[in-house]
Amino acid sequence: MSQPVTIIMIEDDEGHARLIERNIRRSGVNNEIVPFSNGTAAVNYLFGSDGTGLDQKGRALLILLDLNLPDMSGIDILRWVKENRYLKTAPVVVLTTTDDSQEIKRCYELGCNVYMTKPVNYDRFANAIRQLGLFFSVIQVPAAAT
Repeated sequence: MSQPVTIIMIEDDEGHARLIERNIRRSGVNNEIVPFSNGTAAVNYLFGSDGTGLDQKGRALLILLDLNLPDMSGIDILRWVKENRYLKTAPVVVLTTTDDSQEIKRCYELGCNVYMTKPVNYDRFANAIRQLGLFFSVIQVPAAAT
């Protein structure tokens, strides 16, 4: 039996965070969502007090990551996650307003699994998040390395 996936949501915009969670729930995904409004708190949670990521060993995580955070770059978080022995298998979904092709390419090169641009139009954004929720309900997320 596989462990339930914990969704780590790193999003500094409270309105977007609520919209993301509401639409994930509407899609029938009831997994635990652990929200963070800044990169520092998220990094501390993911990598633990010793900074190794060992605390996540054996856990199935899916990370929703905004690139434009108030205290650090989401690109750095993506790089650190994908370079970490315990976290690198966690799928990372980048949800951001940045639609620069170089930035998108860079995220995929660093190992992001899905890149979604947040439309300014809330109805389109809500629909995109519903689609993402359906995606979550069918993917298999590997547990962190042992």
